[in-house]
Amino acid sequence: MQYQADVTIELKSGMLDPEGTTIKRALEHLGYETDSVKTAKKYTIDLQAENIHDAREIVEQMCQKLIANPIIHNYEISLRELQ
Repeated sequence: MQYQADVTIELKSGMLDPEGTTIKRALEHLGYETDSVKTAKKYTIDLQAENIHDAREIVEQMCQKLIANPIIHNYEISLRELQ
């Protein structure tokens, strides 16, 4: 079966986010007040697997081995079956 995974990667709490800080400052210069701005990356991955459990396991391995650094990142996986 074919699946599509959306993987969202965010920095863990307490990690410096220079891009978010820069955007927050720029928004303030434009007159927008914000409490905070945090950046995240989203990856969309199409893959083949026997079932949704196997697909999740494969994407989990991808995240642990390459996509995310578990020391500084949190990640969330969302899966759906493609028709």
